[in-house]
Amino acid sequence: MIERPTTRWRDRVAKQQAEVAAGTLAPDRAYASELWPPAFTAAVDAVLAGYERDIAAADTGSDDAVWAAVEKVVVGLNTADEPFGAIETGEREQLADYIDAVLTDAGVDVAALTGRRGRDRSELTDAWRAW
Repeated sequence: MIERPTTRWRDRVAKQQAEVAAGTLAPDRAYASELWPPAFTAAVDAVLAGYERDIAAADTGSDDAVWAAVEKVVVGLNTADEPFGAIETGEREQLADYIDAVLTDAGVDVAALTGRRGRDRSELTDAWRAW
C-alpha cells in the first residue's frame, strides 16, 4: 500500500510533540500541529481512504471510471480543506503525487490517461482542484 501524505503529517506532529515534551524543542518552534491540525488530517485521510476503495473497485480500463474517481477525490479534498486552508504548495504536490501513485499501483498508465484528454500527467487534478 502506498503511504498516504497524512501518515507523514501525523508522524511530524507526533515527533514535534515528543520533542517539546522532552524539552529538546521550544513550543514556539513546533509548527507541525498548526500546519496539519488533527481535524484537517482526519478529514483528508477519510477522503484518501475513500479514493483507495473507489480505485480498487473501479474498472481501471475505463477512462470514464478513472476520471470519475479522480474528480471525486479532488472535490473531496477541496471540501476537507475548506475550513482550514491547510493545503499549500507542499501538501498539493504530495496529494497530487499520491493520487497519481494510487492509479499507477492499480495498473493505470497515467500519462496515457491524461494524454487522451490532451493534458500533461502533471495536470491530472487541475480540472477540479481548488488547492
